[in-house]
Amino acid sequence: MTKNGFNYTLDFTSTNFRLQPHLYRIGVGEQGVLLVEPYKSEILPHWRFKTAEVALASAQKIYSLFEEYLAQQDFVGADMGRKFLQMGFTRARRYANHKGGRKYQTSGTDHSADKPYPYSSGSAHKGNAILPQEDDALTNEKAQAAAVFKEFWFRAKDHPEYLRQKQAFKEQYYEK
Repeated sequence: MTKNGFNYTLDFTSTNFRLQPHLYRIGVGEQGVLLVEPYKSEILPHWRFKTAEVALASAQKIYSLFEEYLAQQDFVGADMGRKFLQMGFTRARRYANHKGGRKYQTSGTDHSADKPYPYSSGSAHKGNAILPQEDDALTNEKAQAAAVFKEFWFRAKDHPEYLRQKQAFKEQYYEK
């Protein structure tokens, strides 16, 4: 783990980050989004991006949870809400670009073998050629769903109270 990077060595099955926020690290992008409890269990059931309409209902619900966490001064929860909104965008974009969701050509070689987590997660075909993008990748249903999530993600990441709590969290829990 880097000084302020996400700590993948924690026991995520028994750590309650609401009770132990000092163990949480923001990390980069979506790091830890499917690990940090109890937030994963609170937010994941609402995370959907099948259509733009479904994505809108999902993003609105997740954003409302984000605002509730902020109101409760629960930065970890708010950050997890932001991460789920970001993940809604990135996953919907993946399916907009590649209908089957697979980005890399398959091969018999696992390019993630013997690499530490998180580089070992995801596709074993990372490093192979990228499959061609869909012709309608910028206009299809998943692209529209991605646009919905992007709007809410940017609203969350730039929210003044989120930014204030993020700075306060770093000052309180990160090494100087």
